[in-house]
Amino acid sequence: MPSGIRTGQVTQVIGIAGCSGAGKTTVARALADRLMGGAVLLPLDAYYRDLSQSTPEERKGANFDEPDAFDVPLLVTHIQALSEGHFVDRPTYDFVRHCRQIETVRVTPGAFVIVEGLLTFHWTAVRERCHPRIFLDAHDAVRLSRRVARDATERGRSEASVRRQWATTVAAMSTRYVDPTRKFADAVVDARLPIDLIVSSVTQRFGW
Repeated sequence: MPSGIRTGQVTQVIGIAGCSGAGKTTVARALADRLMGGAVLLPLDAYYRDLSQSTPEERKGANFDEPDAFDVPLLVTHIQALSEGHFVDRPTYDFVRHCRQIETVRVTPGAFVIVEGLLTFHWTAVRERCHPRIFLDAHDAVRLSRRVARDATERGRSEASVRRQWATTVAAMSTRYVDPTRKFADAVVDARLPIDLIVSSVTQRFGW
């Protein structure tokens, strides 16, 4: 297990899910800043499978919005380790080359671990470790505009390529895999609301 010395900290695991562009990362970061006792993030985007053995053409054509795109066993191992008070070395991912990088990020458990990503509630082994589970909901137009802005700024993508990917895989995978996981949520939140209002509502609801 890629984990370290036990800290003795009792850790609560919070799950945040929702379709692409719903604002999961933004909400997770804001919630982490608000929670007392310290909170760390485990973004699903860090756990994409390494495609370094594939050709550049194969990488470009890969479907990054389906469950098989993720290294779920490693994610589950890290969630379990953190929940038991051990630190882990989280992978990092190069979204331009679609390869796992050599560098890792040391994650030391605090009072909370926030697991956020498209399919957080899809896998039973991940879902059952998250209490509570928060699903962010937003209209397609809002989510697409956010995805275009993020991928252009953070991942060096052209707007045309982002829209093409949205039309060919993202929207369909959201309908097939992400939307059905809404039923597992303890709270469904309108992602169009201001971040401060979202964070305030969930912290009050769950007594943080």
